[in-house]
Amino acid sequence: MSSSPRFIAPWVRDTAIEVFTELAHAEAGTHGVKTCDAVHFHEVGAIDSIVDTVGSLIALHELGANTFSCSRLPIGEGTCWGMHGLMPVPAPATLRLLEGMPVCAGPAGVTGELVTPTGASLLRVLTKSFREAGQIAGRPPSFTIRKIGHGAGTKDFERHPNIVRLLLGDDVELKV
Repeated sequence: MSSSPRFIAPWVRDTAIEVFTELAHAEAGTHGVKTCDAVHFHEVGAIDSIVDTVGSLIALHELGANTFSCSRLPIGEGTCWGMHGLMPVPAPATLRLLEGMPVCAGPAGVTGELVTPTGASLLRVLTKSFREAGQIAGRPPSFTIRKIGHGAGTKDFERHPNIVRLLLGDDVELKV
């Protein structure tokens, strides 16, 4: 780990650009525009989305993480309010980002957004090589857990915590 980096590492910069490019493509497809230049990011263009994306990537870089997988993502149900009014959950751009990703139903009786567009675009980019390698979607690879991290969101659910969990580990070579 380095102490107080004075610049953003190239991997962080390039990956952040790729994350927002994925998001732009999803928004473009949703709005029926041909180029990403015509896309308006609405809520996800806010500073918190940039901080969440770049901050997450800086943390992963500082931890030395270089391969990524994710569990099934709970898509939620119901509706949410956005710049365009009342929308189904997942919102259209989020749903486009989840295409090809492992998903599952959310907890029974819970309505609302469970995966944000920022989270979906970040996971889509980070897990691309895992998915392209033909790994089983939603199942972790064999690895030895070295560290565990948790983060809490600001939305309160009645019956479950609003957390994200990160497992950091070393690949295990399976002998067949």
